[in-house]
Amino acid sequence: MDAQPPSHGGNSPFKAAILALVMVVLAGHLLIWVMMPTKVYRQHWLPDIRLKSSPTYFGASGVTFLIFMFPILFMAVMGCVYLHLAQKSRDNHLKGNGKHRLAILRRPVIMKGLGVVSRIELAFFLMFIALLVWSFATYLRIGFATITPQSAANSGEKVWEVKLETAALRLGLIGNVCLSFLFFPVTRGSSLLPLFGLTSEASVKYHIWLGHIVMTLFTAHGLSYIIYWAVTHNISEMLKWDNTGVSHVAGELALLSGLVLWATTYPKIRRKMFELFFYTHHLYILFVFFFVLHVGISYAFIMLPGFYLFMIDRYLRFLQSRQRVRLVSARILTCETIELNFSKSTGLIYPPTSVLFMNVPSISKLQWHPFTISSNSNLEAEKLSVIIKGEGSWSNKLYQLLSSPSSVERLDVSIEGPYGPTSTNFLRHDLLVMVSGGSGLTPFISIIRELIYASETLKPKTPEILLISSFKNSSDLTMLDLILPISGAPSQLSNLSVQIEAFVTREKQPTAQQKKNIRTLWFKPSPSDAAITPILGRNSWLCLGSIISSSFIIYLIFIGILTRYYIFPIDHNTNKIYSSAKKSELNILFICVCIIITATTAFLWNKSKNAKESTQIQNMEGASPTASPNSLIYNADRELESSPQQAFLQTVNVHYGERPDLKRILFERKESSVGVLVCGPKKMRHEVANICSSGLAANLHFESISFSW
Repeated sequence: MDAQPPSHGGNSPFKAAILALVMVVLAGHLLIWVMMPTKVYRQHWLPDIRLKSSPTYFGASGVTFLIFMFPILFMAVMGCVYLHLAQKSRDNHLKGNGKHRLAILRRPVIMKGLGVVSRIELAFFLMFIALLVWSFATYLRIGFATITPQSAANSGEKVWEVKLETAALRLGLIGNVCLSFLFFPVTRGSSLLPLFGLTSEASVKYHIWLGHIVMTLFTAHGLSYIIYWAVTHNISEMLKWDNTGVSHVAGELALLSGLVLWATTYPKIRRKMFELFFYTHHLYILFVFFFVLHVGISYAFIMLPGFYLFMIDRYLRFLQSRQRVRLVSARILTCETIELNFSKSTGLIYPPTSVLFMNVPSISKLQWHPFTISSNSNLEAEKLSVIIKGEGSWSNKLYQLLSSPSSVERLDVSIEGPYGPTSTNFLRHDLLVMVSGGSGLTPFISIIRELIYASETLKPKTPEILLISSFKNSSDLTMLDLILPISGAPSQLSNLSVQIEAFVTREKQPTAQQKKNIRTLWFKPSPSDAAITPILGRNSWLCLGSIISSSFIIYLIFIGILTRYYIFPIDHNTNKIYSSAKKSELNILFICVCIIITATTAFLWNKSKNAKESTQIQNMEGASPTASPNSLIYNADRELESSPQQAFLQTVNVHYGERPDLKRILFERKESSVGVLVCGPKKMRHEVANICSSGLAANLHFESISFSW
């Protein structure tokens, strides 16, 4: 689900100007997409742009550089600057505007296949569908207009055969439109998604949706051409790989790679055979590679901008994942839930509901699982925590490993992230109603801790909190013990009003073994472990912007020199002599080399800076808390049963053998502005979304959040 659009906060005029500039460039870029199928674009705009480009240095690719590649990368760099300014506006994610100008557009809508989306998202969805329909209809209208019985007879074909070939080509062109947007949602460190109030974790559904459309269109494209070649007795075209122009064999290899990848994405296969899904999903590399060889590098630059940003992000994640992080302790609950506590640098700041991806090689070297961070970077400067409930095979194995009687001295863990929204405007409400089911409580823990920090430090008027949590069994109630930061002071609760209504649905009364102690497991440090640090340093957005811009500039220099002094003397821009495949391969090679050089340089530079600022864990010794009794994390854990914790738990009302009547609870709230958040099973999310979108209570405002549970 999407985060709130970023608020301007400090540096407002400059940030507003950047955002306006990005919107202007975006509008112009979308206009190109709308006009691309028309005669005006092909007969007037494109020739004029070609005259003004530099074919000697960039060949035919110069046009697609200018029209498609440059605007996207420019917006990405400007997005980095914008997000850097937003990050420097201290506590921007807490500041609300107090108004609800877009409240109607933010109301949720339930769509089959997409789940709960806002009306803004629905509007973009409909516009994208309209673009596809418009483009395909325009391509067909213009293409069919030139087909006559006479023209078909001149080529020795029937009219329907020529129309089939025309439609097959246009299906490929429309598939390329979808492919151009496919990689944006899965670029986790994207600087574009936050500009529209989105996060990668919340946008995966769009990647899935686009992936199905891409493969449907490309499959229809390929099958139509095979049928066309068969009926025209040219089936040998399937084996054609010309030196210049379109390569049919490369297209077939791309389609075959995509079909194998596509087959393993269906939910049943992905859940039961995750490692098969993981392995085959890497076929996207072959898919994109052979697609570029199929259409040529010049046309491929239409879809490459999104993939270019994805490659930068993917390589940075690869670099981060090579480092083992310092796992300090684990708290083991009786409800098959564990809290992992990592050491982090004080320079790592993240907003509530942020997500990190975690890998435990001893369980699976391949599987990376997302978890919502429960700690707060303001309250817990040296600690990062995630809560994991044993609800799947991977998480069950982790729980069994840590809860076994035999002591685990250390656990190797790698992480990617954190990733989170740029702003969460919770303070604009009078009341926050948080509805959770099971482990869906986790993102709300981070929000409550953020509001504790706001009420104590920033002294604004904080909203009241009503937490409605549903659990299957009474043993799950121990998860409520994790809500407060264990280092909290009594004063941190005095300015915050919290009420918790807990519902135990499968038990009629408390059980005798309801309350059990939480066991803490301490891990032995290793000199090779490191605290979690921001991968690109404190100014990560500016660093990312420099990687994007510098890698592309270096690429342009390399490819310009290659084209001018090697390809141009051979081909003279005729595109009929120098091999299209070789040209594509050289471009791909230079893109990869430039990304590796710039990203590695930035990563190593920031790693050396982080190493100086990080705690010297080499001086830490011993696996038990008695070895380091003065450590911050140790003392914090000792305060688990402190008076703030006990006072906080007195606000909990437990209801046995019933489910919450959400409609009654929400409609009874009379506050002028009630923010409603939900995290739990699909049925629960849809129920809350329907209540808020019914229009029966104007004070209910559905607040979408990014979570992983």
